[in-house]
Amino acid sequence: MFQKLVNRNPDLARLVERGFAVAFDSNCLIVRDIPYLDAGCTLNWGAIVAKLEFVDKDLVVQDDHQIYFAGSHPHQLDGTPIINLGGGETTISLSNAFSDVVVQRSFSNKPKETGKFADFFEKIESYVSIISGPAIELHDVNPYTFRCDETYHLDSIFKFHDTLTTRAEIGDLNSVFSNEVVAIIGLGGTGAYMLDFLVKSPVAEVRGFDGDGFHVHNAFRSPGRLDEGELGLKKADVYRGRYENFRHGLNLEATYIDETSAEALAGVTFAFVCVDKGSARALIFDLLIELGIPFIDVGMGLKRKDGPLSGMMRVTYFSLEDGKQMRERGLAELSDAPDNLYRANIQIGELNALNASLALIKYKQIRGFYASDEALNHLLFSIRDLGIISEVIGDAI
Repeated sequence: MFQKLVNRNPDLARLVERGFAVAFDSNCLIVRDIPYLDAGCTLNWGAIVAKLEFVDKDLVVQDDHQIYFAGSHPHQLDGTPIINLGGGETTISLSNAFSDVVVQRSFSNKPKETGKFADFFEKIESYVSIISGPAIELHDVNPYTFRCDETYHLDSIFKFHDTLTTRAEIGDLNSVFSNEVVAIIGLGGTGAYMLDFLVKSPVAEVRGFDGDGFHVHNAFRSPGRLDEGELGLKKADVYRGRYENFRHGLNLEATYIDETSAEALAGVTFAFVCVDKGSARALIFDLLIELGIPFIDVGMGLKRKDGPLSGMMRVTYFSLEDGKQMRERGLAELSDAPDNLYRANIQIGELNALNASLALIKYKQIRGFYASDEALNHLLFSIRDLGIISEVIGDAI
């Protein structure tokens, strides 16, 4: 991969040819062996880190004019800090393969005439002249060590570079999902959006289960484009075709989950139950509780009484510790009542998406990705006033 990047990007190739100690870590360019002075004019060695913005699998462009620096603040020959470096103290996460590069600060300095660098070569040369100039003059050293490191760490889950994580600087938060195996039981309206969200999250594996076919009405409440050839196929097969080019660890099965499905759920660390039939939900709840799998159940009840639609959406968390007690509280329909409003098939795509979003946000709170002030485990969203009622029920955590 090192050679692919160098061969595809002439500016990166120039850095290598110039003699810089170039390396690549997923979505970052790393340049080691950068000399600089501390306050006592002692020679130190640091590293420059710059984000790579991937246009495709191999072509990269600059994220912006800034860089990160592994080292203390560089100083002038007179022992004063170099002043034309903006930014401040910060850190970003690199992979274990580059544990020697510990980012301590960011720098911001751009060309006055153009306001941006032409490419990575100009960018690195400019920053090196500022950071290393005094050290080069005083100690007769330079950064051209030709010490390229062709070790390359690429995200193992996604088939494309996860530049979103790098841009947002949330690598440490995303690490909590590295061993997660998440199941989506039911790939209907809400389940389809849940799948879309989870495919793009860094969980180790996404499993989906639904034995139903994909019909025209499904296309109106599922994300993505419609290929007419998908109609009549199983939902699992349709969504596998849409998402298998995006990530590894995607396993979708055209089957239903019931009391006999323990093997299909082996290794699952969390589940989302997205079914609209009470009797099926009851069997799934019992199985998940028996297997010790925490889960979130979603539901939607829409009605049209006097013109516009109204109703509620629900997100209920069944933790490992109190799943059985939560089930006994009857917060979700566990039977097939004749007047079941949800079975009237009133579902709207934006509400399915919102229901999935609320459930996924709750899951990410549980795992520590999002902040949470209270251990809320039951949420009701009212369409009429766009209000959310959140409750702590029992001893859920």
